[in-house]
Amino acid sequence: MTDFFQFEADFVDSLRCIPMQVRCKLDTCGIKLKLSDWNQMTTDERQALVELPCTTETEIQSYRKHIEHLIIQRTGIPATKLPIEPHPAWLDSATVPASIQEKAQEIGVTLTQPDWAALTPLQRFALIKLSHPGHENKNFPRAMAEFHLL
Repeated sequence: MTDFFQFEADFVDSLRCIPMQVRCKLDTCGIKLKLSDWNQMTTDERQALVELPCTTETEIQSYRKHIEHLIIQRTGIPATKLPIEPHPAWLDSATVPASIQEKAQEIGVTLTQPDWAALTPLQRFALIKLSHPGHENKNFPRAMAEFHLL
């Protein structure tokens, strides 16, 4: 999976920020990666994190070990582990999370369950992340437009 979103276009060429697909993999394998740690990695290391699969249990374990190794190699500090959500909301196409509904309503949109179900898991992940308080929320409306939800 090496698809980038249009709302990420200002940084994906250089990979100076962590793209959504890598953030999704990090949540999937339960590792926190700070932007400062990401920026200590080489471009090739960042690109590998984009390209490495993280779907099956074996791939998830391998990705976790790889990122843990990179973080300690680059920072000298062990990776911070995060709890892994057993049933992540981005994989549930049947239920639109309340946080998404609230954020969508702020921009005058009602997101229906069929709209939510039509999105890919990565698109749902992006909307969930972009709806969190304190996140750079300018990309939420951009993502909604990109996903044809406006």
